[in-house]
Amino acid sequence: MANIKNRKFIALDISGKNYLSWVLDVKLHLSAKKLRQTIDEDNAASNEECATALIFLRHHIDDCLKYKYLTVKNPLELWQNLNNRFEHLKAVVLPKALNDWTQLRFQDFKTVSEYNSTLFKIVS
Repeated sequence: MANIKNRKFIALDISGKNYLSWVLDVKLHLSAKKLRQTIDEDNAASNEECATALIFLRHHIDDCLKYKYLTVKNPLELWQNLNNRFEHLKAVVLPKALNDWTQLRFQDFKTVSEYNSTLFKIVS
């Protein structure tokens, strides 16, 4: 339970349902820590930077994913493996979001907050 409190954002779920938002959060946090280059191709990151980035990435993925990629020792390799595993979700999520957006009608909701909640869910 203490592990959840130390996370900066929600960990990547094994199903990948939060992959798109997770990618944005990771990129922002790694940029803030000046570690963004560790997940870029042809980087010149030091061993310490790579280790710190790898610890950060492992801390923010589901335990089952952590065990699956236990032998990965490079943050770029882990990043690419996760990308290969979940990148197809863009092809699934985007058309669904576009369809939800076209079907969204204010009159289908009882309150403005319900409408706003659905609207923000589609946008995210």
